[in-house]
Amino acid sequence: MSLTGFPRSARTGRLAGALVLAGGLLFAPPLAAQRAAVEARNGMVTSAQELASQVGVQILKQGGNAVDAGIATGLALAVVYPQAGNIGGGGFMVIHTAAGKDTVIDYRERAPKRATRDMYLGPDGKVIQGEGSSVLGWKAGGVPGTVAGFYLAYQEYGSGKLKWADLVKPAQELAAKGFTVTQGLVAALEDDKANLSLYPETKRIFLNDGKGFEVGQTWVQQDLGATLKRIQEDPRDFYEGRTAQLIAEAMASHGGSLALEDLKAYRATEREPLRTKYRGYDIVTMPPPSSGGIVISQILKMIEPYDVGAMGPGSAAKFHLFAEAQKRAYRDRAEYMGDTDFVQVQIAKLLDPGYLKGRMSNFDPYKATAANLTKPGLGPFVFVAGQESHETTQFSVVDKAGNAVSNTYTINDWFGSRVTIPGCGFLLNNEMDDFTAKVGVPNLYGLLQSEANAIVPGKRPLSSMSPTIVSKDGKVLLVTGSPGGSTIINTVLEIITNVIDHKMPVMQAVEYPRFHNQWMPDVIFHERYGMSPDTIAKLQEMGYQVKEGTPWGSPYQGDGETVGIDWEKGLLLGASDPRNADGRAIGY
Repeated sequence: MSLTGFPRSARTGRLAGALVLAGGLLFAPPLAAQRAAVEARNGMVTSAQELASQVGVQILKQGGNAVDAGIATGLALAVVYPQAGNIGGGGFMVIHTAAGKDTVIDYRERAPKRATRDMYLGPDGKVIQGEGSSVLGWKAGGVPGTVAGFYLAYQEYGSGKLKWADLVKPAQELAAKGFTVTQGLVAALEDDKANLSLYPETKRIFLNDGKGFEVGQTWVQQDLGATLKRIQEDPRDFYEGRTAQLIAEAMASHGGSLALEDLKAYRATEREPLRTKYRGYDIVTMPPPSSGGIVISQILKMIEPYDVGAMGPGSAAKFHLFAEAQKRAYRDRAEYMGDTDFVQVQIAKLLDPGYLKGRMSNFDPYKATAANLTKPGLGPFVFVAGQESHETTQFSVVDKAGNAVSNTYTINDWFGSRVTIPGCGFLLNNEMDDFTAKVGVPNLYGLLQSEANAIVPGKRPLSSMSPTIVSKDGKVLLVTGSPGGSTIINTVLEIITNVIDHKMPVMQAVEYPRFHNQWMPDVIFHERYGMSPDTIAKLQEMGYQVKEGTPWGSPYQGDGETVGIDWEKGLLLGASDPRNADGRAIGY
């Protein structure tokens, strides 16, 4: 299919009779893109920060492949996009090789060995707030995996033409020599000034000793430059060398949970991706410990019997169908999903076509299902041991040989735990908040989770990160993913269905207003201007509560940095999400 055409359509806010089953006679013409994607023939990188995208393209031009470029892009983001880019966090990388292999590098953070099931509960049994919580301070961080994950990807799937040091060098120089501060970065730092000021080292580095930064100012990060220099010479330095020692010493002196033994024991893991089909397209995405792949696959299969394209992208009929499928899938997420190294997640049953058909058997085309009446489809969670012992960022890369990388990584909240490791210059994640601190109490993103995601030493917290690659007849068409906490899943879902069902050009598919339902709270959230008043009125008549924003108050949902491929024209199409002013797609 072509991803470059500019056809047109009107949005509708009314429910025109019953939902249209796939194969029906009604068709909605696709939408016109507001702007065109960036076009290139040799390589494309799209990320949350222009300088990082430039670094990725530089590596491609030097002979590196998409994996090499992805690693260099990710390390550069750790310098120029500190609110989410990181070496103090972790994530997932989905790789498609030109030879046709699909694989996943899982470098998700792990709980420290000192972690305990109830470590974030006070004497009164309530979840601790503020310093010492799962969100803020020295006890909030899991064992970082980014450096280990990138090095594993380099060893197994790099081009072999460039050395590891070549991939780290651009980021190291951006830190040591400095880069020009953008308006977006100044705004992010100012917005979180109160939290960043709580920790002296963080205040010194990220708030310029309290003076703040100005747009156009050159920001030199000497400590981070030195850390990257050590990593450039030996990636295991982060886990066993001087950097590891500095992390462990800082943790010990501030009552943190992380210890040197946790760092030494950390290893990234290669996994089989999760695969599903939707209307003849192959979807390759994340297995657990991400919930994203399962939930996306469930929703796609639940909506597949209906002609989504005929409903129109902005109709009440579509919002209703998607919200009902989202509600059921997120309910299963809350009940069953966790790290498969520690609990048995019944993936095959959750993705069984008969099971998913049954999940929608009580779907009423004219009425919302109350969230408190939406039960998990396989009954209550029963613990069975596994068979084996907000802020996030996405980048997508495709090279001229056809290798593709979709990478989502995170320090969880905006600027993570707000703790900076002295002498290292980077922020530590607050990923422990992605565990279940207490059953029945929502996390930072409003998600309720079960004992399946309880804290256990060495365990990976459940994630919503959903880096995804879409193919047709063996050819990659779409490389996508997003940050956005609990909205990640629906952002990726909607980009995919915008392209497949609504035939949108890739840029329009990324730009189009988003909506979100996550079971609890029992609300359809939508972006500003994303729903017309008559659409909202119709949904309210059907029993929905409709709100603008997200469960945690952000006006926007996600940052879908995406690359499309038009095989007919031989073009790579970079679609950087306009929700992020600093993001750029760059190709050559």
